[in-house]
Amino acid sequence: MGSTQRVGVGIVGLGAIGVTHAQALHELRDRAELVAFSGGSLAAAAAVGWPEADQRSAADVVRSPDVDVVVSCSPSEFHARDVLEVLDAGKDVVVEKPMALSVADVDAIVTSAEQRGRTVSMISQHRFDPAHAQLKAMVDSGRLGDLRLARTHVHGYRTTAYYASADWRRSQELGGGVVMNQGVHNIDVLLWLAGEVVEVTAQVATLGQTMDAEDTAVATLRFASGALGALTLSTATPPGRAGTIDLDFTGGSVSVGQSRFLTWDVPEVPAPELPVRPVSLAGVSAPTVDLDGHVAQWRDVLDALDSGTAPLVDVHEAARTVRLLCAIYEAAATGRAVTPAHLT
Repeated sequence: MGSTQRVGVGIVGLGAIGVTHAQALHELRDRAELVAFSGGSLAAAAAVGWPEADQRSAADVVRSPDVDVVVSCSPSEFHARDVLEVLDAGKDVVVEKPMALSVADVDAIVTSAEQRGRTVSMISQHRFDPAHAQLKAMVDSGRLGDLRLARTHVHGYRTTAYYASADWRRSQELGGGVVMNQGVHNIDVLLWLAGEVVEVTAQVATLGQTMDAEDTAVATLRFASGALGALTLSTATPPGRAGTIDLDFTGGSVSVGQSRFLTWDVPEVPAPELPVRPVSLAGVSAPTVDLDGHVAQWRDVLDALDSGTAPLVDVHEAARTVRLLCAIYEAAATGRAVTPAHLT
């Protein structure tokens, strides 16, 4: 796909997160155009800069010849279905987190994407936060030494009204639990930074609500490198605190959160300089989205389509994250240690 040709994009589900994608695409309107969308309204599309976009059925968005890339912003239970339908239509796809809710669906998506030679990218916008990106570069360079411990803590709060506003949020089966919904981004970044997980143990509980979905989870992780890890997640801890990721290396320790370094205690390596950004409370007591990450990931996807290379968060990276999420549930359900790669 030539760099002078704008990519035609279709959004399936122009709800709150669909509007975020429309806004991000408007920031990149010299390279991409929102052609069509399902759900939402013409007024909503016009309000974020796309008055010419057509409102169509989801099936028509997927089949439209003027749409090159389809974005799935449906509820989580429909993500895998959407991705497979887009791939069957011979198009590239961007899908909100998580890409799927089961390992079987993940495997089907990977197979379809490989067979058709199409791009699949799951939204993992926090990999593009400057602090996370700089830390990843430092980890990969080896300047921080060997990793010993890796932890993430997401201690937020969601009200009864939040869960009552959408039935899927109350159902673990539909992806509404704290692991698959609120914790996914920090889990994804931790996996990206720390490397392959080879063993998981876990427990989950519902402590703050009366519902099927878990609102609290803990897990221990063993990484392929030999490092150990832990995660604690909850939406039942008022008033809620911003999530953190903490890494301990042989060369020192780093804690990152709210798109900045909370601590940088590495005597031999100075902390990278980061752009000044306002402190965000996103995800603490209410779900909000920072547009910068979506813009950065869309830029990466467009670069990949232009160059014919894989995006940073390709189908295999998305599959690794979903496998880890499913392994946490499996370990909690069985009381046994689980290896993500062995799940079927």
